[in-house]
Amino acid sequence: MQEQPTGLKFTDQAKAIILEHLSNENFGVSELADAMHMSRSNLLRKCKKHTALSASQFIRKIRLEEAMELLKESELTVSEVSYQVGFGSSSYFIKCFRELYGYPPGEVGKGSAKILSTSEEIIHRPSFLGKNKWLLMAGIVVLIGISYFFYSKINTEDSPIPSISEVEKSIAVLPFKNESNDASNLYFVNGLMEASLGNLQKIEDLRVISRTSVEKYRNTQQNIGEIAKELNVSYVVEGSGQKMGNQVLLNIQLIDATTDSRIWGEQYTHEVEDIFALQNEVAKKKIADAIKAKVTPLEIARIDKKPTENLVAYDFFLQAQEQVSKSNKEGLEAAIPLYEKALEEDSQFALAYANLAIAYFYLDQHKREKQYTEQINNNADKALLYDSKLTESLIAKALYYQHTGDYRLALPHLQKALEYNPNSSAVVQLLSALYSGYIPNTGKYLENALKGIQLDIAANDSIAKSYIYLNLSNALAQSGFIEEALEYANLSLQQNPANEYTPYLKAYIEYAQHKDLQKTLTSIKRELMKDTTRLDLLQETAKLYYFQRKYDSAYHYYKRFHEFRTTNGLKIYPHEDIKISWVYREMGQEVEAKKLFQSYSAYCEKDESIYQPASMAVKLVYEGQLDKAIEQYKKFATKDHFQYWIILFMRIDPVMDSLTSHPEYESVFREIENRFWDNHNDLKETLQEQELL
Repeated sequence: MQEQPTGLKFTDQAKAIILEHLSNENFGVSELADAMHMSRSNLLRKCKKHTALSASQFIRKIRLEEAMELLKESELTVSEVSYQVGFGSSSYFIKCFRELYGYPPGEVGKGSAKILSTSEEIIHRPSFLGKNKWLLMAGIVVLIGISYFFYSKINTEDSPIPSISEVEKSIAVLPFKNESNDASNLYFVNGLMEASLGNLQKIEDLRVISRTSVEKYRNTQQNIGEIAKELNVSYVVEGSGQKMGNQVLLNIQLIDATTDSRIWGEQYTHEVEDIFALQNEVAKKKIADAIKAKVTPLEIARIDKKPTENLVAYDFFLQAQEQVSKSNKEGLEAAIPLYEKALEEDSQFALAYANLAIAYFYLDQHKREKQYTEQINNNADKALLYDSKLTESLIAKALYYQHTGDYRLALPHLQKALEYNPNSSAVVQLLSALYSGYIPNTGKYLENALKGIQLDIAANDSIAKSYIYLNLSNALAQSGFIEEALEYANLSLQQNPANEYTPYLKAYIEYAQHKDLQKTLTSIKRELMKDTTRLDLLQETAKLYYFQRKYDSAYHYYKRFHEFRTTNGLKIYPHEDIKISWVYREMGQEVEAKKLFQSYSAYCEKDESIYQPASMAVKLVYEGQLDKAIEQYKKFATKDHFQYWIILFMRIDPVMDSLTSHPEYESVFREIENRFWDNHNDLKETLQEQELL
């Protein structure tokens, strides 16, 4: 009979099981008792004894604690969080949350997820998902392997921005004001602003600030000079309008922010039927001409193309966009039937198909079981059928491939979208996400992160800014720009000293400067002491002891990490199994060491990234096949844009000790190092030519 858990072991085991079934609202006391192999009555007694709570109260407390983590560290809405932690009713979740914490969940930290009002503003933010928050750092500082971290925006308000060039023809279109007393007209006025912004974004000679960055100024009391300084732009467009029956009244002015003077302004009264011609005229002939921006014939053609000839369909589309701008699941669900009504009016409305696919993508985004794969694919295909050069059509299809995990198939769609819309922050950030991990390329990751900064400057709060700076620091460090990476890490901490992940990255950036393992270990352990449950820091602490050949200390931390990972069935850090295996073998744990080595071997066979030869080489060295290992390193020496962490740590890895005597060791490793620095220098030159550095 299985031994019954007692004391702390009981609460830890019970918590781990509850977390494993967190999103299952039907997982209750009976299910927990079954999972712990004890009777319901025995579970109730033990729970009362060790937690002073009933079993149901204990389960609910664990769910609410995880909800607090999600609300603090993710971009999920309250309703999405309630679903993820196993509450079938949002109202009941809010009631329970208030009872435990004394305030409603809507008042926690960062607030709700941003699902913005057009597909132009699809922004990928890091998701710190409760008990899995340490998974993020599998991508922040992966030393031998792949990263999964992305985000890029920036703000110049609080501190200087190092190494980012200004662009003279830079412009921000502020949210238009609704001059009508009828609030129901707001969606139409917002639509005018979106269209104006969208047309300007198609002009490569302009740098056009994204909707995300300007939305915060909808009800601001700041003057134009202050706004322009924060957004780092030379020009600002202001507008107001109203719809009265079949008439549209629109006031627009272009302001030179450096002199705070109006360059151009005009009042329009048009029939609704002429609205597309009006939008195009404002973009091409008024704003672009006024600031002497070059507009190519192809760009003119893209601006002139009407989204639809059916104004009823367009009205439904604008209503749908207004629902999406509410930034929550309910808004998406309300938008979908409006998109469908637009398509009933115009069955060839590509923009509606694209946004419908995108809405379904975001409804499915945080779900373990995907529900809308077919809808995403079908609508994306129809969008491409009716307009293959529409940015949103290409984004929709790319998101479908992201949805299915076919990341390489997403890439050409995004590259083509950027060709058609060079100011699309949505595309730039999707590319940044792909290159940061799924299709690893440190050069393209950094290039797109820097582009994203220029397009999407302002953040809504200091917490968001902190993660923005963190991401850029990460991208810079991976490509070997260590001084710049440290500047952004410091900016990240200035914005949010409580950011848990920046000190982690900063410790390794400082190691790149000083090569002091003990100092790095001290920094990492300091962070671990703040939260001893963080698996990322457990394995990093173990690894730093491993690099120092202090295997007993490494074993202490690796054992905690590995046992938790195994108990909970977590498949994280598979590339680290070779190090853990080495330590277990050094400590006489031969059976477990063999299992870990087999796990690492399986990882190497499945790895399709640029790092596969390096990973395989380590395996071969471990096995004593040194000549074959050298051949794998020769293959790796032909790869481009791999992470700087490999250069920093490959020579001090204990597994490599036996390889140092190989006659080709020095030449091959020097070739890898030279390859990295050649890539670094080429990238630096390219980024400077593009005025990104």
